[in-house]
Amino acid sequence: MRVAAGPFRQPRAPSETSVSTIAIVDYGMGNFHSVARALRAAAPQHEVTIARTAAQISAADRVVFPGQGAMPDCMRTLDESGLRDAVLSAARNKPLLGVCVGEQMLFEHSDEGDTPSLGIFPGNNRRFAGPAYDPADALGMRLKVPHMGWNVVHQTQPHALWVDIPQDTPFYFVHSYYAVPAQAELIAGTSRYGIEFCCAVTKDNIFAVQFHPEKSAGYGLQLYRNFTCWNP
Repeated sequence: MRVAAGPFRQPRAPSETSVSTIAIVDYGMGNFHSVARALRAAAPQHEVTIARTAAQISAADRVVFPGQGAMPDCMRTLDESGLRDAVLSAARNKPLLGVCVGEQMLFEHSDEGDTPSLGIFPGNNRRFAGPAYDPADALGMRLKVPHMGWNVVHQTQPHALWVDIPQDTPFYFVHSYYAVPAQAELIAGTSRYGIEFCCAVTKDNIFAVQFHPEKSAGYGLQLYRNFTCWNP
């Protein structure tokens, strides 16, 4: 799966030219307050809003799209919130950062509940499955699902959001499903949990990660800091 092996030249650190307004999409299924605290700590000069209306999302310069829980519930509550179209619009015309299930929702489909998703990226979400996972014996020799804990992230292409984050830095994960992009060029990072899997994707004005930057200490804050001044 690795698109790039070995070192590559990162973009220069983005420079901040103005204060941004950042909307965190609150559709009822995410750790919105944790993300807000992390963004405010990473870049206190920016205005961070937990957005519950389409107008708030539309007015923001940048959008963070988090999520947690089961995919059928996330898609249902997004539709019930009335924010689907606002998220799709933001994905077309402003910097957007997806986090955890917020990354998975960008794809066409999830095997979790056989759920259609937003369809911004071609691809599917699959569950960790097979003989490596879910031990039936008392020795616990196999891997547990959900995958919870710190795993290194291998950057497969240079990107402004990777600036000042070393190759193979650990980030914190909590998930049972992972994205399988239909196009290899979407993959920006991989990790390994029994198998190698995609954990970061990017195209144009969108960057999205499976891990939780807000739970990933200093380098998680660095990723948020990079996002606040990224100008795709």
